[in-house]
Amino acid sequence: MQDVMSMLNTLRRPQLLIRAARFGAQEYRRDRHLQRLLGYGALPRSGPALMRLMEIERTLNDQRHENDAGYSLTRHVDVLIAMMGEAQLLRAAPLQPVT
Repeated sequence: MQDVMSMLNTLRRPQLLIRAARFGAQEYRRDRHLQRLLGYGALPRSGPALMRLMEIERTLNDQRHENDAGYSLTRHVDVLIAMMGEAQLLRAAPLQPVT
């Protein structure tokens, strides 16, 4: 099974979506953005949050491919922004030993 970062590196999305998300990721604030996307309550750590965001994004991407009337471009970009922000936090976090 691939790790989270490898899974992120293999994602292929339209360049315009990625550029918009990169621009928005500069202003990413975990407490505001994650709560809106994942629901209110205790925020998960970056790894589990990233996995949940990837599931949401996969659904949105499927909707995009199917030209689903319920597809929301803004939500898709918001999720991609959060994915990029969480990936940055995960990369910056020190490795913790498994106990």
